[in-house]
Formats: sequence, C-alpha cells, structure tokens
Amino acid sequence: MRPLALFDLDDTLVDRRRAFTAWAQEFVAEHRLDGEALTFLHATDARHRGPMDGFFATVCRRFDLAEPPEQLWRRYRQRMPELASCRPEDLDGLRRLRRAGWRIGIVTNGMADNQPGKIRNTGLAALVDGWGISGELGIRKPDPKIFRRAAQRCGARADGGGWMVGDNLELDIAGARTAGLRTIWLRPRDRAASTANPCPEPDVTVESVTEAIDILIESR
Repeated sequence: MRPLALFDLDDTLVDRRRAFTAWAQEFVAEHRLDGEALTFLHATDARHRGPMDGFFATVCRRFDLAEPPEQLWRRYRQRMPELASCRPEDLDGLRRLRRAGWRIGIVTNGMADNQPGKIRNTGLAALVDGWGISGELGIRKPDPKIFRRAAQRCGARADGGGWMVGDNLELDIAGARTAGLRTIWLRPRDRAASTANPCPEPDVTVESVTEAIDILIESR
C-alpha cells in the first residue's frame, strides 16, 4: 500500500510571504501610499487570523479608501495565484517523494476562487494526487474531517499510517493528529509560532520542506 503525505499550502509549499510582499508593494504604489503603509500591511497581515475579509476592512479604515473591502479582497484573490511560487528544491523534493511511491495531497484553508489557482500556477497540481480546500469543502482546519476528505481524494485513509506536514501547530499539527495522522511541523521562519490553544507535540520538527521529505522517504 502506497503511503500518504499531506502538505499545507501557504507558508509550507507556497512561499506566501514572498507573494504577499509583491502584492503589498503593488497595492502601495497603486494607491500612492508611503513606506509606512507597507510596514502597516505586513504587521496587520502577521496579526490576522482566518479569512482576509477582516484584513481588508482594517486596511480600508486605515487609509480611508473609497473602494469597498469586498472588492479589494476579490482583487487580492485574483492576484495572489499569479504571484505565488514554490521553492525549486521543494518541487524537486515532491518529485522524489512520488518516485519513492508516496501518495501526495494538499490540505489548506482558503477560498475556492483563490487556492486552486496557486496549486495550478506553481506546478503543484502535476505533483499531487489531490487536495482539500476549506472553501470548497465547507470545512476548515483544524477540523479533522478536512484531512480525512483530502486523504480520500488521494485514494488513501488519514488513519492508515499517513503524515501531515505544516507550519501551524494548531491548524496543521493538532488537526492532523486528531484525524489519525503523524505530523511534521515546519518551524516558522522569522515569525511567532505561538498558538492560543494547547497543542500536541509534533512527531518531528524540521526547518524546511525538503528536510521533511527526506524524513518521509527514510521512514518507509
């Protein structure tokens, strides 16, 4: 039986920080804002949790923008898949994982008109067996049902000895553990790893996706 590895998308497979920086620079230029505005956008994004509608409501209030928050958010969702990228070494790692006989899937919170574009535009669609997106399924991490649905889409079971790799202790690690998966925590780079709720310890902690993939291949 082929083993299963599920991966988070943003800040794990996709370099969301790089994409957000590019978007923020465009936003500041378009609205003729200054460098302090760029700092504000990054700080507000770092504090924000959940869907980005609240983020854009805050941005509109801060800069007194005439454009409604909903319209800004919709434009953001259109642009981010175009800016999304994966690290070449991570794509190579996924290819190695496939050659080693693994089923590969993606589990991500996000909108149905945004996340699939990231998966396709970065080349991830050709390297995975399936994905589960909260906006499509109506289930958000850390609910264990989204991990189970993603596993099913990959032709596997979450409680059949599979793994989850992600950067968020509460959403990825605690949720996957409840679903019956073993877990690899990708330690966040240059940002807080705190969580509001107690979380189980991951089975493994790594510094990069490629390190996680090496551990998966060696675990067979």
